[in-house]
Amino acid sequence: MDEERALYIVRAGEAGAIERVLRDYSDKHRSTFKFESTDEDKRKKLCEGIFKVLIKDIPTTCQVSCLEVLRILSRDKKVLVPVTTKENMQILLRLAKLNELDDSLDKVSEFPVIVESLKCLCNIVFNSQMAQQLSLELNLAAKLCNLLRKCKDRKFISDIKCFDLRLLFLLSLLHTDIRSQLRYELQGLPLLTQILESAFSIKWTDEYESAIDHNGPPLSPQETDCAIEALKALFNVTVDSWKVHKESDSHQFRVMAAVLRHCLLIVGPTEEKTEELHSNAVNLLSNVPVSCLDVLICPLTHEETTQEATTLDELPGDKTTEKETVLKNSTMVYNGMNMEAIHVLLNFMEKRIDKGSSYREGLTPVLSLLTECSRAHRNIRKFLKDQVLPPLRDVTNRPEVGSTVRNKLVRLMTHVDLGVKQIAAEFLFVLCKERVDSLLKYTGYGNAAGLLAARGLLAGGRGDNWYSEDEDTDTEEYKNAKPKEELLKPMGLKPDGTITPLEEALNQYSVIEETSSDTD
Repeated sequence: MDEERALYIVRAGEAGAIERVLRDYSDKHRSTFKFESTDEDKRKKLCEGIFKVLIKDIPTTCQVSCLEVLRILSRDKKVLVPVTTKENMQILLRLAKLNELDDSLDKVSEFPVIVESLKCLCNIVFNSQMAQQLSLELNLAAKLCNLLRKCKDRKFISDIKCFDLRLLFLLSLLHTDIRSQLRYELQGLPLLTQILESAFSIKWTDEYESAIDHNGPPLSPQETDCAIEALKALFNVTVDSWKVHKESDSHQFRVMAAVLRHCLLIVGPTEEKTEELHSNAVNLLSNVPVSCLDVLICPLTHEETTQEATTLDELPGDKTTEKETVLKNSTMVYNGMNMEAIHVLLNFMEKRIDKGSSYREGLTPVLSLLTECSRAHRNIRKFLKDQVLPPLRDVTNRPEVGSTVRNKLVRLMTHVDLGVKQIAAEFLFVLCKERVDSLLKYTGYGNAAGLLAARGLLAGGRGDNWYSEDEDTDTEEYKNAKPKEELLKPMGLKPDGTITPLEEALNQYSVIEETSSDTD
């Protein structure tokens, strides 16, 4: 009934009546996402009627009402089949200011029309394969980048940027060809990085260092949403970049990594938005070549080095001989390097562990990132080793028992999800410089057995990667308890069926195999 009345007015009424009836329809169906199949034909005709109205010279308020109803109707995939034509797509492109290169954004009164047109395009492109093909034909990605450049340094147009970025994300998600076009032809990497810089109001203090105001206000909801959409679009543009990239791209990746470091050190308007922001930053950092992740840490600034600091040796609890300090502004420092961003990643990882669900989607990206950072960058590995695997003092409880980060990670080593337990074990193994004896000290043999078996290291030894030979000192508690560990040893069966230490059993099988090959 609503569609019949709206369709009648749209076909025969004047602009004022059309605006009123469509506003009523929009108010009533604003939250409608499932539609009755009996009214499908009426909704298709209503869509067609709205497009015919939009090509007329009507007031801006009437345009907005038409677009709001079109956005609601475009949630129904079946309705879009007959109305998704090149002509109708071009109508929306014109209203969204996506057609002319020299079209300015000076008329604030037109902003609601631009935003609603972009929202309609998001729905239509997402729900219609025909619209996705037409997007390629109309070179929509290039038009969106042009609109972004107009918005780049403008204030009060966050909604336009946000939905432009969302549409760019959808296009690059649905079409792999567009990812390549964005990356190379349209220079999407520097463009989207600059959008992030603008959203975060970054002020550079050095080539890859930005000023962080720990007492500054949180990001606004609008800038947070823009940043999240830009991060998602950048993820699609840079996917697989860690595998192949030109040396000339290193500077741009480092700039992006520095922007992401800034992102990790600021907060959104709510805790949920902050977590969403940081989650997308983690995902994007996973695409950055690991050699460019050195910018996540940086030397202390003059102001930081002159602040009054308290060494960890003076704090209660565990002591350490490393040059490690905690500044009054909570800056984490290790060997003269600012480790704030790495500390944020570590806290983010622990929060994801504590959630207790969706480990593969929520936890493995940050664990993989920390593992690769630790493998490639010595200072990051040593800092994380001190945070995750501090000198071992509790030798009475099993490694998986307790509430420390180490205990939580050790429990994950026997998780039912193969991918989760593999990356948790790999992270701890890298922190131990891939030394079996060090890993067993912190995790126990039973928890480490899966990784060691997969690596062929059940009998001991170390992994394939090289690490510096810095000292790994034992606490007095561990030294006293170490002899008792001999009660637990990896065992194996000898050829005669008796049990013996695993290394001896393997040696005996090797001798038999050599003898057998000689007789051949």
